[in-house]
Amino acid sequence: MFLFVFSSALHIMAAAPPTVSEKAPDFALSTPNGKSVRLSEVVSKGPVVLVVLRGYPGYECPYCNRQVQDFIQKAAGFADVGARVVMVYPGPPQELGAKANEFLADKKLPDNFDLVLDPGYEFTNLYGLRWDAAYETAYPSTFLIDRQGVIFFSKIVKEHGGRTTAAEILDAMPKRKAVQ
Repeated sequence: MFLFVFSSALHIMAAAPPTVSEKAPDFALSTPNGKSVRLSEVVSKGPVVLVVLRGYPGYECPYCNRQVQDFIQKAAGFADVGARVVMVYPGPPQELGAKANEFLADKKLPDNFDLVLDPGYEFTNLYGLRWDAAYETAYPSTFLIDRQGVIFFSKIVKEHGGRTTAAEILDAMPKRKAVQ
């Protein structure tokens, strides 16, 4: 269920964040090098860890850096459960790709990770996560989405700290059954 709010001047619709047991709204965003990532295609192959970063709010967020490094360090755990990690990097469209590449400069993303751009906050607004304040972009959030596209874990943080850790997400993931 979505709550739509209309601005009388601009007629902008803002959705309420999706919740556990709801279908995740589909989206298609591109990586800084132009690869398209569509949620519905990714979830058809296995569970998705959708991590919404603050992106580029005027500076590179140190909390985002720590969170992404934590997830990269635990990449084998995500691969073991067949999960793909999709990180959303929102911000104003001007130079967003360059800022994302700057953010990635000291990181080697594993094969099961993608960082996608949200120029102009289309995804952020679709998911009801716009943190509309000076030097802010989106509420740091994490969603776990199953192969049917249904959210089975959600954490939305309305401050800089208190984000999900890789260990917390791996604990929430269904474990693969041993093949006999």
